[in-house]
Amino acid sequence: MRAVRIETCGRPPVAGDVPAPVPGPGEALVRVRAAPITPLDLLCAGGASYFGAPAVPYVPGVQGVGTVGGTPVWFPASAGMAPGDGSMAELAVVRAEDLVELPSGADPFAFAALGLSAVAAHMALTWRGELTAGEQVVVLGGGGVVGQAAIQLARLAGARRIVAGARSPEGRERAELAGADAVVTLDTEDVHDLAARFSAVCDGPVDLVLDPLFGAPAAAAARTLRAGGRLVNLGGSASETCPLDSSTLRSRSLRVLGYTNNELAREQRAAAIALIAEQAALGRLTVAHEVMPLEEAGAAWERQTAGTAGGRIVLRVA
Repeated sequence: MRAVRIETCGRPPVAGDVPAPVPGPGEALVRVRAAPITPLDLLCAGGASYFGAPAVPYVPGVQGVGTVGGTPVWFPASAGMAPGDGSMAELAVVRAEDLVELPSGADPFAFAALGLSAVAAHMALTWRGELTAGEQVVVLGGGGVVGQAAIQLARLAGARRIVAGARSPEGRERAELAGADAVVTLDTEDVHDLAARFSAVCDGPVDLVLDPLFGAPAAAAARTLRAGGRLVNLGGSASETCPLDSSTLRSRSLRVLGYTNNELAREQRAAAIALIAEQAALGRLTVAHEVMPLEEAGAAWERQTAGTAGGRIVLRVA
């Protein structure tokens, strides 16, 4: 079968022929259609992730969309995090209990672009962040996949106003297209200045901040929170540290919460995937993405790494 493999950590994958996998007891053979290139794939293949350097060569891809016996499914993989191959191949072996059936009308490439990023957005907003209808939400990193999904999912959950923050002009445009009521430009590390920008477009104190950035943007957004407000952090793409001052935390009794998909039970993840697939099939949830053939995975990988892609790149496997 055709697949792409990471042969050297820190280098793009290379397409080639590899032996087809054979499922064992409790496993299913998935005919893969779509495999997204995600930040986790890039992190693991770099060789310096918290999972440790992966054994090479291996087929990357921590998730994918395909079919089993003609039924469309989403599936996860541990490629790069543990020994074994992932989704960037014509066939993948997956634990049968991990498969999630998708609606027959779901676009496999659009849904693959959402995948676990949308799961993180949904669960960080609702399960961890306890979002309720009528609340005001700030979504940082609004131009990224998590941010775009969070804007739409917050709206579906009944948020009354959604303010996004994004760094690049392209990111701000994607946040606007996702439905943000206002978008703040994150082009400075001045926390006071950023906080003033958020306050100027928020309709009073904020209830919940969704934060995949950390750093100065998170510290600034925290200053807009009401007493007892919540900030849920699920990433550190701006910085691994944050200048959040003690007086802001104490004076408003704020809650700062961490989130990771790794905490989810299989049943929670499956329920979130099913909800996201339903909303995507109804046309209520989508993120910017582009589709490239499996044979161009190396070039796609480099573009995703450099941030020059027009959104999440999804490999067309079949």
